[in-house]
Amino acid sequence: MLSLAPPTRPRGRGLRSRSLLAALCALLVAAALTPTAAAEPTQDWTRGEPRLVTPWTHDVSPDNALPEYPRPQLTRAQWHNLNGVWEFAGASEGDRPPFGETLPERILVPYPTESALSGIQRHEDHMWYRRTFHVPDQWRIGEHNRLKLHFGAVDHAATVYVNGHEVASHEGGYGAFSADVTDALTSSGEQEIVVGVTDRTDATWQPVGKQRRVPDRGIFYESASGIWQTVWMEPVPAGHVDTLDMVPDLDSSTLRLTVNTEGDTDGMTVEAVVRDGRRVVSRTQGAPDEPLELSVPDAKLWSPDSPFLYELDVVLRDRHRPVDEVSSYFGMREIGTALGEDGRLRITLNGEVLFLLSTLDQGYWPDGIYTAPTDEALRWDLEQHKRLGFNTVRKHIKTEPDRWYYHADRLGLLVWQDMPSMRTGERPPAHAAERFETELHELVEQKKNWTSIIGWVPFNEGWGEWSREDTGRIAEEVAAQDPTRLVNAHSGVNCCDSLGDSGAGHVIDWHAYVGPATPMPDETRVSIDGEHGGFGLEVDGHMWFGEGHAYQMLPDSDSLTAAYVDNQRAVLQAARSCAISGAVYTQLTDVEHEVNGFFTYDRQVEKMDFDAVREVNEEIIAGADGSGDGGTEPGPGTPGLDGVHAYPFDDGSGSVATDAVGDADATLTGAEWTDGVRGGAVSFDGAGEVDTGAALVDTAGDYSVSAWVRLDEAGDGFQTVVSQDTGTDSAFFLQYSGQDQRWAFSYAGLRALSSEKPEPGRWYHLTGVRDARAGTLSLYVDGEPAEHESACTPQEGSGNTVIGRAQYGGEQVDHLRGDVDEVRVFDRALTKEEVAELARS
Repeated sequence: MLSLAPPTRPRGRGLRSRSLLAALCALLVAAALTPTAAAEPTQDWTRGEPRLVTPWTHDVSPDNALPEYPRPQLTRAQWHNLNGVWEFAGASEGDRPPFGETLPERILVPYPTESALSGIQRHEDHMWYRRTFHVPDQWRIGEHNRLKLHFGAVDHAATVYVNGHEVASHEGGYGAFSADVTDALTSSGEQEIVVGVTDRTDATWQPVGKQRRVPDRGIFYESASGIWQTVWMEPVPAGHVDTLDMVPDLDSSTLRLTVNTEGDTDGMTVEAVVRDGRRVVSRTQGAPDEPLELSVPDAKLWSPDSPFLYELDVVLRDRHRPVDEVSSYFGMREIGTALGEDGRLRITLNGEVLFLLSTLDQGYWPDGIYTAPTDEALRWDLEQHKRLGFNTVRKHIKTEPDRWYYHADRLGLLVWQDMPSMRTGERPPAHAAERFETELHELVEQKKNWTSIIGWVPFNEGWGEWSREDTGRIAEEVAAQDPTRLVNAHSGVNCCDSLGDSGAGHVIDWHAYVGPATPMPDETRVSIDGEHGGFGLEVDGHMWFGEGHAYQMLPDSDSLTAAYVDNQRAVLQAARSCAISGAVYTQLTDVEHEVNGFFTYDRQVEKMDFDAVREVNEEIIAGADGSGDGGTEPGPGTPGLDGVHAYPFDDGSGSVATDAVGDADATLTGAEWTDGVRGGAVSFDGAGEVDTGAALVDTAGDYSVSAWVRLDEAGDGFQTVVSQDTGTDSAFFLQYSGQDQRWAFSYAGLRALSSEKPEPGRWYHLTGVRDARAGTLSLYVDGEPAEHESACTPQEGSGNTVIGRAQYGGEQVDHLRGDVDEVRVFDRALTKEEVAELARS
């Protein structure tokens, strides 16, 4: 049954209050009451008409456009919110700034220009923002203090002027930036801000995530241009605290803190006070811009079940006189990896195996696009994760305002943070790659203090990727920049535009729809399902386009719930059998044409039975404990290099090929006898087969298949040497992959490939090895290892083993054009030494 959310707004679960949270809330409420100096006249602003309204759409007005304190990890008592109605105008490249001019339109900041909440509801490549403001006299700017102007995020390139003076420029739609505007101020009265913005979205190579100038009614959506996070200002001393670096260390029960300062702080000291409510945990003094160790004895650890946060007060002193005071908070937690009871590498939180059960969270809104209509709405999305039994969020190809991470910290949600990708479809030029890396490192630097963030994801499915080697280098550089978190170099490395596995980072991540994906961990990297699911349901009156799509559509809520539960039970089995450490379900809400959410895009309708969702999710987290499934180990198999079946093809005539080891003589159809590597061979001309008449391979266990093969041609078509039928797709393929123009040992959709294209007319020795315990497919060419691919789940098939063709979609396909000799089948995984000996013999 579909559940309609309450008509005013949905409500999530409350959390146990803590003194830190109460103190921060009091500060934020008081700060929110600071008057916002809106541009005049506000009555000229009119909200646009969104296609869908959320429960918070009509709560937004010029007087309360995201009034909350925007930087919860570094708070000061005095500040001023500059959100509200600004003047606005579209522009052309090269236009002069409109200093002192009244612009013709009104926009509600900080909502993107394309959004209904902005009041503009269209895209502009170039645009101007303008407003005026007053500086409170009590801030004593110029006499004792400086004035800082802050922008949460502007998409994409911004230049900021105060009273006609350029004070800041910034490129990148996801990073915060600030400017000291003191020297640009007039002595009194009204001050003018003009902001010029250029955002050409996917007409350039700038990182855009899912934004498109023309949405595709698929997986790419409306663009979100201009100012889309809070604009605000605050007074700071000439020498002041700029940022805090905070790294919890559970082994020493300390917080490593660096108080980074700006301005003249020579000779000053800092004092850092850790509090648990009103109780002082420790006091530490030291020098600014130098690492400090703050004692946190008997630390209360942060986790999804107990998201405890310590308060932190920092005072910058000149001798004994306080110069600057800021407040913050932190959680004591540690993400890592360790062997589970089954001997496979798993993700750990605070030293204990924890399965990271996540949604794919796109962070889109039908009324605000990139910007949630209210802070309550921003928090509500995260609260639903807890309600549904998830402990993790994958923030997909987007970033969020600081308050989103603050809410995740408070609620106890782990976060995979993606880097917004460049556009898809091509490989980016060098200047774009350099820009991407700059913005990636800015993202990591600005968000590395959030307790909730436990992993960075530079690339997704090869979107905007330009080099597998550079992907590996970037993963290593991000790990060096932030050694306290996991780096998932490439989510969906098995998919789409990916250039392949770089081998770098801490995570092997596959996507599979409907899945789940089942990569196996290796010796140094854990494995996760980075995306799966995507079950969809259309809900009349709650769809962006009036209709939608998903990876698998269901007719009603009951069948949707049943599909989800069955799919998640497969996730639990993958955790036990394949040792995946996490899974990401697509997705929290519908987005535009995608209708595969738990909620409709407007957050008005619950599409599944949430009690059933929560029950299976909690079962996964409890059951995926690293102990494995207790399955039986594959047997040792038959020793020696003769195999259990062998076809030397020395018969030379007739329609039967003798099995020289076993009793499965094979029947030739449409194949001819020819000369082989030694003695005879069989030849195929794009048709025919050699059918052994039996299933020679137990595809659920260990096996190896080898053959000598010589191609007549190496073009774009697939050509299979040995396979085993299933009725649909072959259980395995020892083949030439025309798509890759390489030798391959494959499952449908997964290939271990050779490094070079084969030469027609030359004999090659191929060996494919399936190691069930390791969960791998391995290809060897002429006795040398070519590639290993993670493949936990076997492709089961009890049909006949066949030489010279494959089966795909139930059809006989991929016929060989060439010659085959000395096919051998083994009931065990050969070692690399045995493969080398087999090729030599």
